[in-house]
Amino acid sequence: MIQTKSSNNLLHYFSRGIKLFSDRVMAALLLLLFSPILLVVAIVVRLRMGSPVVFTQTRPGKNGKIFTVFKFRTMTDDCDAQGKLLSDEERLIPLGQVLRKASLDELPQLWNVLRGDMSFVGPRPLLVRYLERYSPDQARRHDVRPGITGWAQVNGRNALTWDEKFKLDLWYVDNWSLWLDLKILLMTVGKVIKREGISQSADIVAMPEFMGNDK
Repeated sequence: MIQTKSSNNLLHYFSRGIKLFSDRVMAALLLLLFSPILLVVAIVVRLRMGSPVVFTQTRPGKNGKIFTVFKFRTMTDDCDAQGKLLSDEERLIPLGQVLRKASLDELPQLWNVLRGDMSFVGPRPLLVRYLERYSPDQARRHDVRPGITGWAQVNGRNALTWDEKFKLDLWYVDNWSLWLDLKILLMTVGKVIKREGISQSADIVAMPEFMGNDK
């Protein structure tokens, strides 16, 4: 029994190593392949919204380690009469909606995958201020690297409540395998083709803020 458990652990860590290696290799190849698209989108965003072209924000990664996530900008910096930023919905322009529906705003996150901050598949990185609001069980979503797509995103995304999202994230953490990642990637391609979208920023805009669990 002990030997079997040890063998399973060894296989698990070996699979994790394959995942990290394949993520970085694939990210490098896709950055080269999509470089013309990255350039065109950058030019269009610059002409329509000005600088900066790339939106950056800190997010918690594996083990809660903070990293900077990169995305193409999809919202303006428009403010109200008091100088306060308008809501995300008001600042999201038609160009931004197109980028999100086509998931083009996510392309700069390939750099995050190449750096090892993120994976192609994993729980989506949410806001840093949510860290202190998670229950101990919900915090386990940070036991793995966050992903560009994830199990929750291909199983309902914005139609889910926060509790349902976290349950799907934890199911992924507890049942992870290379085959599961492949299944999620294939499901993601289908959703992008159908324009159902899996944009991380769309998750943030459409969902109410997570305020923590009821005491």
